Amino acid sequence: MDRIPYQGWQNCVRLSNGEVELIATADVGPRIMRFGFIGAENEFVEFPDDLGKTGGSVHRMYGGHRLWHAPEDMARTYVPDNDPLTVQELDGGGVRLTQPMEETTFIQKEMDVTLASKVNEVMIVHRMYNCGLWPVSLALWGLTQMARGGVGIFPLPPRGSHSEQLLPSSRLAIWAYTDMSDPRWTWGKQYILLQQDPQQAAPQKFGFAGKDGWMAYARQGHLFVKYFPPVEEKHYPDLGVNAEAFTNDEILELETLSPLVNVAPGESVEHIERWLLVKGIKEVRSEADVVREVLPIIRRNEKADD
Repeated sequence: MDRIPYQGWQNCVRLSNGEVELIATADVGPRIMRFGFIGAENEFVEFPDDLGKTGGSVHRMYGGHRLWHAPEDMARTYVPDNDPLTVQELDGGGVRLTQPMEETTFIQKEMDVTLASKVNEVMIVHRMYNCGLWPVSLALWGLTQMARGGVGIFPLPPRGSHSEQLLPSSRLAIWAYTDMSDPRWTWGKQYILLQQDPQQAAPQKFGFAGKDGWMAYARQGHLFVKYFPPVEEKHYPDLGVNAEAFTNDEILELETLSPLVNVAPGESVEHIERWLLVKGIKEVRSEADVVREVLPIIRRNEKADD
């Protein structure tokens, strides 16, 4: 772990394994602002007008990866994360980023970030503490803002015939502004694709009950895979989904959700994501491309975990 300046912030931490690097600022957040191959473009988007800024009561997007409360609510979800963090080195080379308690919600956010030494894999443990005097109902919500021009990839549960499967097998959540006829969508049989188009400002969003526990983003020959706990028989926000995607002309977000839980005073709750970054894939524009370029990577990584 190195301490470095980055994008106008003087207090940042950098983790690297020699092939990829991850940079988080300690001046605001918790925010992971960069993840990518050394010397290559950031896989995450950054908002130039917000870079290097600290303090104040204005909510800033900044970019990168962040942690929010769910269900979404303007009063608590958009509490600014503009203050300095406490940074603690973890055994094994990771780092713990802890923000001050949010004065309006009495919630304190924290991330444990660890980069593997021999594979391009990151473990993120998101954590929230209830520092108040009464229980709080919430879900942890991890949002990763991907750079422009790629395509999001989202697996559907295994398909079946009408005679074999009479009852519904999965859930999709659609927002009031979701336009299913928008050409950025590919509603496939086994995969849903969502293109990030810098020329299309209209927002699009959907959620799904992710039983496979992964989603991905392909861009310029690189594949970012986000692993998360498969949906459980528990209560989730947003009509019961544990994964979501949002796009406009600036970003495509890969979002994961924990179940809704009641956090008692003095207690905490966790939500874990695992990231994988690989290069050398061909362009992904169809379900056939996903089967050829993405699925072997997913299967190979699953075998490595076993």
